[in-house]
Amino acid sequence: MNGISVGYAMCGSFCTMRRAVEQMKVLREMGADITPIMSPIVFGTDTRFGTAEHWKNTVEDICGKKIIHTVEGAEPIGPKGLLDLLIAAPCTGNTLSKFALGITDTSVTMALKAHIRNERPLLLAIATNDALSASAKNIGALMNTKNVFLVPMAQDDPKGKPTSMIADFNKIPQAALAALEGKQLQPIF
Repeated sequence: MNGISVGYAMCGSFCTMRRAVEQMKVLREMGADITPIMSPIVFGTDTRFGTAEHWKNTVEDICGKKIIHTVEGAEPIGPKGLLDLLIAAPCTGNTLSKFALGITDTSVTMALKAHIRNERPLLLAIATNDALSASAKNIGALMNTKNVFLVPMAQDDPKGKPTSMIADFNKIPQAALAALEGKQLQPIF
């Protein structure tokens, strides 16, 4: 990953934030130059999984850069060709569905739209309670979209939450390397 410019966009699946940040650190240790991006919800919400200030400070310390957290801040990603790879981890059902439908109303959806226009790889680490229900059609659409790749995922609680799926965050580095080669890491599910 030496010399690779990676955007790392984070959405509001707060229960997976720790795992997402751990993999951000791994990518940084592998030599990636990481630009952090947060949805407004992540940037400004305190939860039982940590305060917004904690996550902002942790991410900025890892990346050595300020977080992009506005639509205006994310827009230049496309025209300036700022990234070799963009990773959305965690990527919520809300964000992936908006992206699949062309809705650009947050810093993360703008970053996704701006980046994909450059025909460079986009890697989604999905974490959503409706992956096998309401978001399924949008996941399917994105699986069939050029330059969009998925981190392998599985049901996280088949009995308690039968439609929920979460990416295997530990596979983000491996999936990122595959995406940079234009390949989907298998198996996806």
